[in-house]
Amino acid sequence: MKRAFAAAMLGGAALALPVAAMAGVVVKSTGPSATKYPVGTKLGDDVRITLKDGDAVTVLTAQGTRVIKGAGTFRVGDRPQVASDRFASLTRKRAATRVRTGAVRDGIEGEVTNPSLWYVDITRSGTVCLYDLATVRLWRPATEGTATYRISAHGDTDAYADVTFDDTVTVAALDPARLPVSEGGHYMVTGPDGTTTAHLNFVLLTGDFEAPDALAEALIARGCSVQLETLANTFEQTAEAAG
Repeated sequence: MKRAFAAAMLGGAALALPVAAMAGVVVKSTGPSATKYPVGTKLGDDVRITLKDGDAVTVLTAQGTRVIKGAGTFRVGDRPQVASDRFASLTRKRAATRVRTGAVRDGIEGEVTNPSLWYVDITRSGTVCLYDLATVRLWRPATEGTATYRISAHGDTDAYADVTFDDTVTVAALDPARLPVSEGGHYMVTGPDGTTTAHLNFVLLTGDFEAPDALAEALIARGCSVQLETLANTFEQTAEAAG
């Protein structure tokens, strides 16, 4: 009897313990107060933030996202949290070498967006986080016409590979035999008209990040800002669509 009573008391005490405030990470911040809540800032549910007209802060947690817009003072945990079923598809390690436009339309009606964090946007310069540098997939936002892009190693005119996108195809593979990609290496993308469209360098991700906020922090730590922007925009659109 005493043991049962003690167990009951312990159970009651456990139920009485306060629930820890869920922490989130800021993945997008715009408006006059953006410098107060920069990307990478940790915000718990109990934190209050003060925003001005035109401010918008997107906070990513393990369960979803919160979009907070000014003006006013808001408790982060009071904002509705919206889970996104897009996270799994956006972060899936895809094996496809070519994707046609019909498979990647999203967001604004008719707009073509990058369907995967692991497809390299050949129009955006920056650091790219990948799990495998031997299976690099290149993505172009253009949807019409056949076009050939050249990817070359910085400072080595003999190290390059040409990648051709067929009409309506937005994703194509970079042949590792023609141009091996190395971590920390710098590469230049040249368009069909001879102009430079992007400067890229690559870093390897280690470990799987199953929670959105954990992946966001990894992208921030490694400087993969273009992929972080894609992740943030996807969750922001989901939250806004949910009202």
